Amino acid sequence: MSLKPEIIQYLAQRAALNLPALWAAPVATHRANSQLNVALNQPLMDIYSVEHKSIAGPTSNLPIRIYRPNDKKDLPALIFFHGGGWVLNFLDIYEPALRKLSNLAEIVIVAVEYQKAPEHPFPAPFDDCYATLTWVVTNAQQLGVDKAAIGVVGDSAGGNLASAVAVKNRDTQLIDLAFQLLIYPCNEISMNYASAVDNADNYGLTTKSMRWFWEQYL
Repeated sequence: MSLKPEIIQYLAQRAALNLPALWAAPVATHRANSQLNVALNQPLMDIYSVEHKSIAGPTSNLPIRIYRPNDKKDLPALIFFHGGGWVLNFLDIYEPALRKLSNLAEIVIVAVEYQKAPEHPFPAPFDDCYATLTWVVTNAQQLGVDKAAIGVVGDSAGGNLASAVAVKNRDTQLIDLAFQLLIYPCNEISMNYASAVDNADNYGLTTKSMRWFWEQYL
């Protein structure tokens, strides 16, 4: 496969870190290493407000962040579920991107720090995410959010959570979701499809690593 120079540089930098394989070190080690990905050292776009709150989840209180681009009422809203294989990452990594998205799209974003596997496997992360949707719907007026313009978004494992929340919402008819934005979602547990076979190694996230993530979650 032909790669762009910046991707080649990224892969070389990643290899130079000499990080242990996922299955070769404790989860705590990988979580500490994920601090290397914290994007807070990047310039943060100014935004009207970022509110840190804690809401009640099914089994634990859940930290959330509410990004507002302005003080207008009846804004569209996105509920964001972050990636990391249901095991890794945290909202600090996404802070620059979420500020930028809120500002440029002029939407409220509610991002949740759901509980992680393997300590809290399925259905805990999923239940936390659905509880966040329920909280946003219940508090839409106070949040200045238009109930007819609420969507869910997530990347990787967060894309899986977003699509699962959308399916449950369809069944419960909590609300008519405006849309779902799934960014390279992990919605296929089988590792037999072409890209997982052809690109199993040498491109950062390996097929074996994805199997490991699924095993932690389920």
